[in-house]
Amino acid sequence: MRSVGVSLLLLFLLVIKSETWKPSDYDSSIEQKPHTPQFPILLTPETTSPPHPTPTPAAEEEDKFLGSSECLEKKLTRASCDLVFCPPWERCIEGECSCKTPYLCPVDDVNTVCGRDQRTYRSYCQVMALSCRTKKSIMSHFGENCEGTFMTSIDSATGVVSVLVPDKNSEEGVTKYLICQNLWDMAAANVACKEHGNPLGAAVADTISYSSLTTEHQDERFPGSCVSIRCLGYETSLAECVIHNPAQIDNTAVARATCYDASRALPDDCGFTCANRKCVFLNQTCDGVDDCGDNSDEMCCKSCRSGGFLCKTGVCIHKDSVHDEHIDCLDGEDESIRHKPENNIFSTVGGTRSLSRSSGTSRAVFISPKTEIRVSRLQLESKLKCGIPNATTVDDEIVEERGRSQRVKRVVGGVPAKPTQIQWQIALEENKKIDCGGAYIGGCWVLTAAHCVRPNPVPFKVKFSLWRKWSAQDTTDIVPVEDIRIHPKYNAATYENDIALVKLEKLPFKDKCFEDNPAISAVCVPWSTQLFQANHTCSISGWGRTIDGRAAQVLLWANVSLIDNCQRFYKDRFRPGMMCAGDLDGSVDSCQGDSGGPLVCQDELGVSYLWGIVSWGEKCGQPGFPGVYTQVAHYFEWIRLHTGWPAVTRFNS
Repeated sequence: MRSVGVSLLLLFLLVIKSETWKPSDYDSSIEQKPHTPQFPILLTPETTSPPHPTPTPAAEEEDKFLGSSECLEKKLTRASCDLVFCPPWERCIEGECSCKTPYLCPVDDVNTVCGRDQRTYRSYCQVMALSCRTKKSIMSHFGENCEGTFMTSIDSATGVVSVLVPDKNSEEGVTKYLICQNLWDMAAANVACKEHGNPLGAAVADTISYSSLTTEHQDERFPGSCVSIRCLGYETSLAECVIHNPAQIDNTAVARATCYDASRALPDDCGFTCANRKCVFLNQTCDGVDDCGDNSDEMCCKSCRSGGFLCKTGVCIHKDSVHDEHIDCLDGEDESIRHKPENNIFSTVGGTRSLSRSSGTSRAVFISPKTEIRVSRLQLESKLKCGIPNATTVDDEIVEERGRSQRVKRVVGGVPAKPTQIQWQIALEENKKIDCGGAYIGGCWVLTAAHCVRPNPVPFKVKFSLWRKWSAQDTTDIVPVEDIRIHPKYNAATYENDIALVKLEKLPFKDKCFEDNPAISAVCVPWSTQLFQANHTCSISGWGRTIDGRAAQVLLWANVSLIDNCQRFYKDRFRPGMMCAGDLDGSVDSCQGDSGGPLVCQDELGVSYLWGIVSWGEKCGQPGFPGVYTQVAHYFEWIRLHTGWPAVTRFNS
C-alpha cells in the first residue's frame, strides 16, 4: 500500500568539490502618447488620396531604443509566442500563435456576442477564434439582441472616425458616436483602417477640433457625443476593442485617421520597416503602441520611449497595461506589486468609468473584451495547478520519521531544506539505490535526466516528499513507474538531449497515481526559452555530495545564477538544449548525486518553473566551469507531445 505524506519542497542545492564530476560518475546506467506622425494637413474632398508619411532616415541599429539587428532580422510579431502570450483563442505551437477551434474556448461566466451575420455566439473567445480561422471580422456587439450591426466609418472629407452602435432604445436601432481624443492612437487607427479594407492599417492617427467640424459642415454627420476606445492592435474591428462610456464632446477634439497607401511607401528611406513591410517613423518604435499593425515595432527593444513599459523579453507594452489584472510580460512583471500605479486608465477614462459586466448601468455593447479575455485566461489557467507550493505548516526542526522522531539542528546558512519545502522534488530509486533526482510536473509525470534511467521501468520507483535520503517521513509517497520515455535523440557520449519523462503507475481503479497529498505540488513547465534571462537567480536541490565530498543525508538547496554564453567555457562540448547556471567562482554548484534534479526559477508573481535539469559539468565547484543543465523549455514540444496540453503549460494553451 502506498504511503501518503505532506512535504513542502521548493528550492535547491549547495556544493563545492574540486574532483572531476560527470554523469558517468553516478550513472545507474505614462502619459498619453503624442499622435505621431503629425502632419500639417486637413483632408478635404480635393485630397481624396492622402499622402504617405515621408519616413525619417535613420539606421535601425543606431537607435538607442531598438534592440540588436539580430533580433530585428527575425521579424518578430505579436504571434511570436516565445516573447508574448497568445490570446485565449490561440495556442502556442513551435513558437507561433495558432488559431484554436472555437469549442476549445471556455464556456463558464462569459457573455454572449452578436455577429455581423445576426447569429448569436457563446463568447468573445469563440467569435474571435472564428475570426482567427476565417481571417474575417465577425463580431458586432455583446448581447443577445442581434438585430443591429456595429459599423465603423471614416469620413472621406475629413478623416473623422465614427461608429454606429446597435441600440434597442433608439428609434433607428443604432446610435452614432464619434471617437474621443483621449485614447486615440495608431493601434486604434490601424484597426479602423483594416476594417475598411486597408491591410496595413493607418498612416496617421491624429485629431481635429470638433468646433471646426460643426462650423464647416452643417449637417448630421457629426453627433455631439463620443466614446473612448482602446485597441491593442490584434483586433479586426473597433467592435473588438475596449469601449468606454459615451461623453459629451463640447469643445474638445475628436479622432481621425489617414489610411496607409502602400503604393506611396518609400522602403529605401524608411525609419523602420515593419515585419508586414509597412513603413513607420523611427520614433514610433518601442513606445508601447502597435504602430505597425502586427506589433513588430515593439518586439525588439532595449528600452522604451515615453509611454512604454519594457518586459525582460525586450517587448514594450503600453503603460496602461501595467497592473490592469492582465499579464502581458511573460514573467508577470507588469502585474508585480513593484509596478502598481496610483491610477489606471482602465478604471478611469477622462473622468468617466469604463463599463464592465459588473456595472449595472452598462449597455451590453460596452462589456469590456479585456474583461472577457481575463475570465477566459483564468478558466484556462485553473485547469492546471503548478508552480505554487501548498502553504503547509511544518515544524522545520522536528521531523517525524516512521517509527521514531528526532530533533534536527538547522544548519547556519540554510543549506538543508525544510522537510516539506521543495514539493516538486522527487528521488529516483533504482533497485533500492538513489543516485538521481527529478521534478514532478503534474498528472502522472516526472522529468529527469536521460542518463539517470533505462527504458526498463521495473527497477524504478519514485519517492515524493523525501527529506532524509535513507528514511521516509510521514509525508513520503512511493510510486511505481509504468513507463520511461527517453528523448529519441539522447546521445550518451555528449549528453545532448539529456532528458527523460517518467510515467507513474496509476492507483487501482483510479485516474491518479497517488492519493491527494498536500506535501506534493507540481512545478510548471516553461514553453519559452526567453522566460528567464541571464543573471536571474534560481535554485537547485538534491542529495549530492557536499563540501567535504560525502553524499548529503538530507535534501539540500542553494541559489544559483543563470549564465549566458556558456560556450565560452565548454567550447564544442556545449550543444543546443544545454544551459549553464552557478557561480563563476565555483562557490555554488550541483554535483554527484544531483543528476536529474530540478533547477527552478520563479517569475515576478511567485510562480516557479522547471528551467533546467541537472546534467553534467567539469568538476564540482570548479571556478570557471559552471554546471550544465538540460534547458527544459527547449523540449517543450516533446514534453507536450507525450503528456498533453493540460499537464504542462500554465499559459499559451
